[in-house]
Amino acid sequence: MISKFERTVAWRYLRSKKAEGFVSVIAGFSFAGIMLGVATLIIVMSVMNGFREELFSRILGMGGHMNAYSHVGALTDYVTLGDAIKSVRGVEMVTPVIEGQTLLSYHSAASGVMVRGISQADFANRDILFDGIKRGELENFRDFKIAIGTVLANKLHIDIGDKITLTSPVLKSTPFGTVPTQRSFEVAMIFDVEMYEYNSGFVFMPLPAAQKFFQLKNGVSSIEIFLNEPDRIDEIRSAIEIELNGRAGIYDWRDMNKSFFNALEVERNVMFLILSMIIIVAAFNIISSMIMLVKDKGHDIAIMRTMGATRGNMMRIFMLTGASIGFIGTIMGAIIGVSFALNIERVRAVIEGLTGASLWDAEIRFLSEIPALLDINEVISVILMAFLLSVFATIYPAWRAARLDPVEALRYE
Repeated sequence: MISKFERTVAWRYLRSKKAEGFVSVIAGFSFAGIMLGVATLIIVMSVMNGFREELFSRILGMGGHMNAYSHVGALTDYVTLGDAIKSVRGVEMVTPVIEGQTLLSYHSAASGVMVRGISQADFANRDILFDGIKRGELENFRDFKIAIGTVLANKLHIDIGDKITLTSPVLKSTPFGTVPTQRSFEVAMIFDVEMYEYNSGFVFMPLPAAQKFFQLKNGVSSIEIFLNEPDRIDEIRSAIEIELNGRAGIYDWRDMNKSFFNALEVERNVMFLILSMIIIVAAFNIISSMIMLVKDKGHDIAIMRTMGATRGNMMRIFMLTGASIGFIGTIMGAIIGVSFALNIERVRAVIEGLTGASLWDAEIRFLSEIPALLDINEVISVILMAFLLSVFATIYPAWRAARLDPVEALRYE
């Protein structure tokens, strides 16, 4: 238990005095280092968490947790297979889709795009797509009317009602020989799913139109499977494979994006280790400032010892002095870090307005804005780590203060 005497002395040592100016400067650097280290660590980890969560939710929202595919050719009995998959507990929704690469042409401009055939009902059932409709009406998503992303529309100057031409690599025979399939489509909707890759390179087409365009007759490319219990993915996948009994193959999002999400996780861990070094360096500054403080206060320590203060008192006084620097710095850093993380987009807008530089390029980083997701457990872990490092940094200087011999300290006074 820390006594009032120990708190009073520790507080007096924390206050800056002219005679101890250099010690106070080092202590100030220690405080600033811990504050900036904690704030930076919380901000960066929140952005990394948000980036991963946004990518995860959007990729799964667009492509499902699992896919069923045909071992040879297209899936022609997708209705029967879909009913069998839906009977498995944990499956929320199944969506038959057709996917293929095409060339989109409009006037003299052209762009390679990924076409996805999907029914109007399934389009409406996907929140990320339905909520992302910016122009046009879902009721118009039928026949040979399509939906394109905002980036693609802006790049090629396409608007609702415009007719574009899609050229497929699927060949068809004509009196003039074999030529690629080409057809005109009307733009019925423009969407924004807040992910650059989809907004710039994906076109959604009604399923019957896609079947005709890609010459799949009554078949589809695959069946996308959405789960209401993603944590049970291995168990549900095994149950689906048993239900299908070899009629179709199964792969999940981990098979498609394993290396990508592993890279994000490795980057997250490395960033945590690197930024933790800031706090460790600040802790070493605390050691330096406390050792200098002990040396400067040798006369005071000797007097307090001769008046009855114990070695334990000295230990606690100097540990409290150093730990207070770390504690205040940690709390201030946590407040700054959490505030920045919760208002990251406003901060970005202010900085871009002041500097005129672009801090977040959606084309490079996939997402249209900086994501941030605060993990309260992670914030607590950072705070505890910084505070414990601050406490450990005070042990050696406090031990030296406790071991100081009063006679030696007063001999040359």
